[in-house]
Amino acid sequence: MFETWEATGNVTESCVKARVGRRTFYYWKPRFEEGGYASLETYASRAPKNPVRISKEVEEEVIAMRRSHPEWGKRRIADELAKGNSWVPLASPNTVRRILQDAGLWQEPETKAKKGGPKT
Repeated sequence: MFETWEATGNVTESCVKARVGRRTFYYWKPRFEEGGYASLETYASRAPKNPVRISKEVEEEVIAMRRSHPEWGKRRIADELAKGNSWVPLASPNTVRRILQDAGLWQEPETKAKKGGPKT
């Protein structure tokens, strides 16, 4: 795209040839002008490098609750954690499930038959 733009000076032609919109051209243009072609090779990801994890104490408490009450599900454990913390949530139900999966204490429920199955 920028090779065509440098050769012709025509933004529209370079965008058509590269099959991108003008908005994309102007999005990348400052980076190209600053660092040339080398700056286009690396893309700065905005994804977090170290996602926020629950503290080890909370993870241990989740595992202890599951071991002492195996019939409790992820929602009940999350609610019990919040109840012990003045009803301020410490972990979401899905975080509780992830902790239990990592600890090997979570089995996926068996799938039920779909509604409208074969009539007998």
